Amino acid sequence: MSSLAVAASEFAVVFLIRPVLAVAFVFTLILLSWYVAWRTVLVHVPLVQEIAGLRPKKPSKPKPANRGRVARFYQSQAEAAQRNNKS
Repeated sequence: MSSLAVAASEFAVVFLIRPVLAVAFVFTLILLSWYVAWRTVLVHVPLVQEIAGLRPKKPSKPKPANRGRVARFYQSQAEAAQRNNKS
């Protein structure tokens, strides 16, 4: 009976505990390296700052109503139509 218990405990160590510890160790290394990279380099990269929401958005300026030739053309057409309607 004791040899069966020893075999079961060896089986548990080899097939359950050691793989779980190995995965936990690798996961810990990945998280630690990501944290170090974040604190040293990535937090200073503008694209990462924008994705993570660390950079406040710049207020946008409102665009002028007649900012181009096409807008001025249609505005002059509308003014001409209004003048024609009044007379």
